[in-house]
Amino acid sequence: MFTKSIHNTTLFLLLSALNSLTASEIADTDWPGFRGLGARGLACGFETAVQWDATKQDDESILWKSPIPGLGHSCPVIVGNRIFVTTAVAHDGDVELQVGRGGNTDAADDGGEQSWMVLCFDKSTGRERWRRTAHRGVPKATRHTKASHANSTVAVSGQNVIAFFGSEGLYCYDLEGELKWKKDLGVVNISKYSIGWGYGSSPAVHDGHIVLVCDDPDNPYITALQLEDGEQIWRKERTGDCERSWGTPLIHEIDNRAHVVVNGWPWIVAYDLHTGDEVWRIQGGGDNPIPTPFIVDDRIYLTSSHGGKSPIITVRTDAKGNLSESESPGDAGLVWRSDKGGSYMSTPVVVGDYLYLGNANGVLRCFHAVTGEKVYEKRLGSGAYVVSSLVAANDKIYCPSEDGTVYVIAAGPEFKVLAKNQLGDACLATPAISAGTIYFRTAHELIAVGPNDESTAAASADL
Repeated sequence: MFTKSIHNTTLFLLLSALNSLTASEIADTDWPGFRGLGARGLACGFETAVQWDATKQDDESILWKSPIPGLGHSCPVIVGNRIFVTTAVAHDGDVELQVGRGGNTDAADDGGEQSWMVLCFDKSTGRERWRRTAHRGVPKATRHTKASHANSTVAVSGQNVIAFFGSEGLYCYDLEGELKWKKDLGVVNISKYSIGWGYGSSPAVHDGHIVLVCDDPDNPYITALQLEDGEQIWRKERTGDCERSWGTPLIHEIDNRAHVVVNGWPWIVAYDLHTGDEVWRIQGGGDNPIPTPFIVDDRIYLTSSHGGKSPIITVRTDAKGNLSESESPGDAGLVWRSDKGGSYMSTPVVVGDYLYLGNANGVLRCFHAVTGEKVYEKRLGSGAYVVSSLVAANDKIYCPSEDGTVYVIAAGPEFKVLAKNQLGDACLATPAISAGTIYFRTAHELIAVGPNDESTAAASADL
């Protein structure tokens, strides 16, 4: 690990911005789960970096780097001055990670003993504060060579850090790393082509409930557990509704009720958080549903791709019933639907009036977020392969590619690449943003990228 001090100018601007924020805006510097608040992937109120190069020792934008043992694709989660990640450490050394385009249907050859861990770092310095081994043993399900045994991002609620490792169990720690409880949900083997591709859905927490999506094709279900002790509140079988999925559930409130929206194939379904009763459903499309639903301006955005179909679906938060069989889908809650243009693995982001989708073939697509009109479709660059989800801050969209190149795109109806930046290592995890710093989790490190001269100059002009 190495640390670097922030420029005096940068520090002044950050402190000035912090002093001007309200209490609610300060709370928004937390990034408490996958893709932050509401899984929107948005951070506001601070300038963020445009250009950097993490391979250079003298780049002042690189505030610190910290090594992460093992292999994991969970994204950083930030609460206060703590950053949480998960990982799986093989006892017999490094494990294989397939990077780049192309794929296969073979499971990774890493059936030896491993340790599943939760790690906590100091946000300011990158110093590791604590690590806890949740489970040791031989993996109970296989993973794809591009995946890991620690794909699932933790969720933090109050003093509770919830980590789910699929077949290796659910764990609740406090912020200091003390285990509060654990629960074994059995084997969750998300399979296709007769192999397990690895568990990927992250836990969602709301109003004392933990919601987990366990769409093992042989026994798909969704369950709600008590945050206090992990005891089951309800469980709904999803046979016939979903054969497999990797997306994280979205929980939102509407009309004094909380709903859980789950991406799936052949059906996308919303449930009542407290009872598990179905609220609405709509037919999906891509047969490998991975992106996570999110809400902007009372519109729920859903997408998937694979098997020849790649829909983008936008549904009102007050939707009811079967939208696919309704005689008036618009009245039932459908806003717009495009049968082409959806993303495979990467969750999109909405900035202003526009929806942006990154794809595994390196193509970035832009649609009008309200009307569904396609605005552009452009290739990011040679070798771009976007698996991690998009995030955005201050009219800049960050698109990490597997090869460690981060494309910074200007928000708006015109395609404009502001910068191509290097992390120096493969990146399949979704970044997190807090108080102007972007935190990237690569195959081997956690990297903090702070505002640089160009971004702070822009901030100075705005002050």
